[in-house]
Amino acid sequence: MTHRRKEQIEEIVVSLVAIALGLVIIFPLIYCFLSSFKTPSEFLDPKLLPSSFLNLDNYKAALERGNLLRYILNSFVIAFLGSAIRLIFSILAAYVFAFYDFKGKNVVFFMILGTMMIPSDVLLATNYLTVSRLHLLNTYMGVMVVSFVSASATFMLRQRFKTIPRDMREAASMDGYGDIWFILRVLLPITRPVVTTLFVQSFISLWNSYLWPLIATASSPEMRTVMVGITRLNSWEDENYQLVMAGVVISLIPSIILFLIMRRSLRKGGLEGSLVG
Repeated sequence: MTHRRKEQIEEIVVSLVAIALGLVIIFPLIYCFLSSFKTPSEFLDPKLLPSSFLNLDNYKAALERGNLLRYILNSFVIAFLGSAIRLIFSILAAYVFAFYDFKGKNVVFFMILGTMMIPSDVLLATNYLTVSRLHLLNTYMGVMVVSFVSASATFMLRQRFKTIPRDMREAASMDGYGDIWFILRVLLPITRPVVTTLFVQSFISLWNSYLWPLIATASSPEMRTVMVGITRLNSWEDENYQLVMAGVVISLIPSIILFLIMRRSLRKGGLEGSLVG
C-alpha cells in the first residue's frame, strides 16, 4: 500500500468519524424539530417522523398560550443590547491593558481573569440584592446589567490588540487623533472577525440564559424571556411536550439567522483566534 493511498484511507476514516459525531450531536435538534409537528398521540409513538409536516397547530398553540412573541422581543432586546454594551466595555478595557502602561496593570488584569473562576450561581443572591436596591427588578436593565462585564472577552480582545504595533497608535496620536478615533478607525476594522465572533457568542449566551431572567422578572410575567416562557407551555397537570418542542424550534430561529448572517466573519475569527492563541 502506497503512502498516498494510506493517507486517503485515513482521511476517509476521520471524515466518517466526524460525520458520525456530528450526527450524534445534532440528533436532539433533529428530534425536536420532527416532534414539533406531532400530535399528542403521535408524540408517544416511537416513530421518528410525524404523520404530516403541515400540522402547524403546535406552533400556533405555543405562540398563543406561551405569549412567545412578547418573550422573543424581550430576549432580543436583552441579548442584543447586553452583547453590544458588553463588547463596548470589553473593547475599552482591552485597549487600556494592551496600549497603556501604568502601575499594577498586570495585577489588575489577573484579578479580572480570576473572576472567571467564580461560578455564576454563587453570585445570584448578591446580584439580586444589588439589582433590587437599584430598583431595576422586572426591567431590561435589571436582566442585562449582570452581564455587562466579561473577563473572557476582555482577555481575547487584549491578546488580539497586543498583536497590533504600538507605532500605529503613536502615529495616529501625532496626527492629532485620539484614542476613540484610533479604536473606531483602526482597531475595530482590523479585529472585526474576533469582535463579531464574541458578539455572536455573547448573543447566544444571553438568549439562552434562564435562571437569572427567571429570578429578575419573577413578579412581572410580561418581562420574561423566551426561555422562561417555554417552561409555561408544560406543567404536571397538562403535559404538552409537543408544544415545548415547537417553542424550542421557534426560539432557535433568531440564533440561526444571526449565525447565517455572520458565518463568514465567524470563520475568519476562529482562524485568527487560533493564530493568536
